[in-house]
Amino acid sequence: MKVTAIRNGRVIDPANGTDTVGDIFVKGRRIVDLSEVSKVSIDQEIDASGLIVCPGLIDINAKMGERGSSQSSTMLTESNAAISGGITTACIQPDTQPVVDTPAMAHMIRTNTEQQIGPNILPLGALTKGLEGETLTEMAALKAAGCVGVSNARSAVRNTLLMRRAMQYASTFDITVFIHSFDPWLTGNGRVHEGEISTRLGLPAVPEAAETVAIARDLALVDTTGVRAHFSQLSCARSVDMIAESKQRGLNVSADVAIHNLLLTEFDVDGFNTMCHVQPPLRSENDRSGLRKGLKEGTISVICSDHRPCRIDDKLAPFVQTTAGISGLETLLPLTLKLVEEEVLDVTEAIACLTCNPARALGIKAGSLAARSIADICIFDPDLSWTVDPENMLSGGRNTPFVGMEMRGKVTHTFISGKLVTG
Repeated sequence: MKVTAIRNGRVIDPANGTDTVGDIFVKGRRIVDLSEVSKVSIDQEIDASGLIVCPGLIDINAKMGERGSSQSSTMLTESNAAISGGITTACIQPDTQPVVDTPAMAHMIRTNTEQQIGPNILPLGALTKGLEGETLTEMAALKAAGCVGVSNARSAVRNTLLMRRAMQYASTFDITVFIHSFDPWLTGNGRVHEGEISTRLGLPAVPEAAETVAIARDLALVDTTGVRAHFSQLSCARSVDMIAESKQRGLNVSADVAIHNLLLTEFDVDGFNTMCHVQPPLRSENDRSGLRKGLKEGTISVICSDHRPCRIDDKLAPFVQTTAGISGLETLLPLTLKLVEEEVLDVTEAIACLTCNPARALGIKAGSLAARSIADICIFDPDLSWTVDPENMLSGGRNTPFVGMEMRGKVTHTFISGKLVTG
């Protein structure tokens, strides 16, 4: 088997408390134990001097396109975008076509992704059939077929009794429930945060309560069922407080936040900027501060891209008619490094939010550079500056509000299961 030596890099492996300049050796699909290095013959060397070597990034919430799609964003384009961003594992919601509500569909996704070079794609199974919120799926069968958890994606489960039974079922089979908490009645046809900008622009608004009311309900159900729950894409400071309080009471909950909610606010929508049309919406400056505080204190443990590629036409209509979403795979790492520049996190904490923490939330063996672990590795230059240009993006979606922004931090090499796929 081919052996690659990655030499002189700053090895940061938060899962194992490592931050040191050293070497990593890859043999076949796995990382070599340093005690066995003398027994292997080096076939290839990569000089990582001045670079950071860390576990491959894990994006816990990304829309990755679909095989054979006629849209501009396909599984191939989004896989290439993920690789260029150092992402070696991506978790997808069950709102594919068709919905991941049967073991056959879960098997198909895993089979399709294994047939091409790209990140490991982990599907979530549907909580209810067709995501319609009426009939529970066979969650145990979905887990057996490779689903790492269950979710109803961005389709609300209006029936509280059904949601309670779903959590009871999931708890019985040790399945994590991933929850996008929002009240459909309070959300209505809202497009932006209820605040100064929605009033000034006359846009339909989504109040903070649309999220917090739903989180209160879901936390109450988690409390009564004992299920392991992950709250996806918090957007409000009050939501962070509620999750923190529940963790203090011993509930088995975790949470993530989209990187754009940590950097942008409702004021970025000013001028009807459709590139900032996302759901949940960009909130107030106070909410952004609350999310950052929750991240620093560990209430929120994961940063995701919430990658949702859109066609150009999807962003050219009047604001209320445009599609919500940002193309975020290629900017996830450098935007997270901006949090380091702004002293929200240190570099080890930032990398943890993209590696071992999402691995823990998903219950998978990944996000580590430990000896004999699968060699999913990201190498990046933390000082290399570059400018976001849609023409250079590999994703089929060029919808980003960060056009023209100078980024610092660029991936130079990505290994997936020991194979160098870029660099």
